[in-house]
Amino acid sequence: MAIALLDTNVLVYFVDPEDHKKQQRAEEVMNALRASQNGRLSVQNLAEFFYTATRKLKPPLSPGQAIEQIDRFQTLWPVFSLTPVIVTEAARGVRDHQLAYYDAQIWATARLNGVPIILSEDFQTGRTLEGVRFVNPFADDFQLNKWH
Repeated sequence: MAIALLDTNVLVYFVDPEDHKKQQRAEEVMNALRASQNGRLSVQNLAEFFYTATRKLKPPLSPGQAIEQIDRFQTLWPVFSLTPVIVTEAARGVRDHQLAYYDAQIWATARLNGVPIILSEDFQTGRTLEGVRFVNPFADDFQLNKWH
């Protein structure tokens, strides 16, 4: 399996009881990345997860539950820090590729850390930008054993 950066939506669906199909897919993807040790996260993903899980889920996680999940995610995969270089590269992603800023920041994190795949439902699946490919693990045609 190729190294992949998990976007926040994968983490959120993992704990979202309202969409069982996406929750199951998130669990499958996360288990495969844990087994292969090829999952990666960014600090941005953890911050967005906390906000979304405690404010937008129905029912929301308590702050304590969200912190427990964040601690778990950190033990499963390396977490990339947000740096000034990533901010500048994200700004270039906005300018050159018309990405929304926070999407560009995820892309910049992957690109600058040599991660070839971002798993997310928020990008145009199959698109590749400067060596980083976007794959939607929730797409109907996604096959876990063939996405790398």
